[in-house]
Amino acid sequence: MNQSNLAPLGMAVTPHHLASETALGILREGGNAIEAMVAAAATIAVVYPHMNGLGGDGFWLIVPPNGEPVAIDASGAAGTLATLDFYHGSSTIPHRGPKSALTVAGTVSGWSEALAISRELGGQQQPLPRLLSDAIRYAADGIPVTESQAAATASKQAELVNQPGFAATFLPDGEVPRCGSRFTQPDLADTFIHLAEAGLESFYRGPLARRIAGEMSRLGMPVTLEDLNRQQAKRCKPLRIRHQYGDVFNMTPPTQGLVSLAILGITDCLEMADADEAQTIHRIVEATKLAFGLRDQYITDPQHMREEMQALLDSDRLQQLAAQIDLSQAAPWGTGKGPGDTVWMGVMDSSGLAVSFIQSIYHEFGSGVVIPGTGITWQNRGAAFSLDPDHLLALLPGKQPFHTLNPAAARLNDGRTLVYGSMGGDGQPQTQAAIFTRHVVQGMPLQQAVSAPRWLLGRTWGQATDSLKLEGRFSAETVATLRALGHEVEMLSDFSEAVGHAGAIVRHNNGMLEGAFDPRSNGSAAGF
Repeated sequence: MNQSNLAPLGMAVTPHHLASETALGILREGGNAIEAMVAAAATIAVVYPHMNGLGGDGFWLIVPPNGEPVAIDASGAAGTLATLDFYHGSSTIPHRGPKSALTVAGTVSGWSEALAISRELGGQQQPLPRLLSDAIRYAADGIPVTESQAAATASKQAELVNQPGFAATFLPDGEVPRCGSRFTQPDLADTFIHLAEAGLESFYRGPLARRIAGEMSRLGMPVTLEDLNRQQAKRCKPLRIRHQYGDVFNMTPPTQGLVSLAILGITDCLEMADADEAQTIHRIVEATKLAFGLRDQYITDPQHMREEMQALLDSDRLQQLAAQIDLSQAAPWGTGKGPGDTVWMGVMDSSGLAVSFIQSIYHEFGSGVVIPGTGITWQNRGAAFSLDPDHLLALLPGKQPFHTLNPAAARLNDGRTLVYGSMGGDGQPQTQAAIFTRHVVQGMPLQQAVSAPRWLLGRTWGQATDSLKLEGRFSAETVATLRALGHEVEMLSDFSEAVGHAGAIVRHNNGMLEGAFDPRSNGSAAGF
């Protein structure tokens, strides 16, 4: 469990082994890391359908062997019909059903933009039908149901069974599929075949877009064909901090990439290298509270921002926040943003091109709405909007919702390149901080840094508490110390999905690639 995988020519880390193998297949055939990631993104949409899919959003962080990293925001905006009047009589946006499916799905536009970058980098390009071939086969011929999918289906069955298309898609024979049983998605296979033949643009500006829009209108979703037509993924300059161990990069708003960087910037002002387990957790948790404060005060659609995000990561500002941390006492804590189902994946190729990628439909099964005839489960990311017109996250047609998603990467002073990330809402920046601190700052082996017990400050699936949750493998001494410091501690199972599925890849100075996957997932680190 603590032994990393090493390979000289290519490495893929995903939370499902079939997606890792898809990426590896493209790399073996001479495809680059971007192409391998598009193929893996298509496969993971099929084999982890409760976590992500074509009806969700995506974010990319592409780190070339030379030159500046590039980020891609492939998230969709609220539909034209998603007005405050549309939700008249409601105090909040519902989390399930057609009214929760109020934003455009952006992830396919991100695949398209990433492949455009791939073409700009030159070299032989893999044809789109090849990139989507594994996804088509797994959707048509079937996949083995994971324990994660079976458990998510069982726990959410009651609230989703009556949503359009859900039962027909995810409850074969009217029952929750058993772990290990064969699960087919013929409509989704047909959609992938269409995309392979007509091109990814068809999702937004072609026959598939017209079909999706027609069904959305019939279901009462507030997204129109014109909204689909307008969707374009956006390239942007990632946020960054200068850490004492190197440059760390993350996603711009509307994501909470700022939080992940702020935690590392704040803890960089503290003594972390020699901190014991309890001290490490306490300092990161206290930094997390301060970073969440920045998030909740500032982050929204970039067009509605009141503050320049890179300026918030100024080292003097982070030092001021670090000075607020009491090393002997936990600060009061309010509430988090809650959970989110996501997949993080990483790929590196022999040229040194590295990709850190996240794809999500927000909650398990998103809105629960499966667009009839397409097999596409639509996200409920728009539930992050507020119906208070004066709120930072106030709903407006054409506005991007707040995202917890944020893929991470680093160029270290010793010449290594690192891509890393995790799923899990509030937990993403905390897990990123755990992996970076353990591996880069404290010298823990990479796989051990991912496998080691983790924590979560904030809410998990189906829970309303914002306590500090610890996996059961922490020592009694660590737990007691954290309670003595004033943390409200709750215990999780030894390997809990609540702390997310993480992963990482390091490119060493000799060109060797090292991958680490999360034993809490169905994933793998696959290299050759």
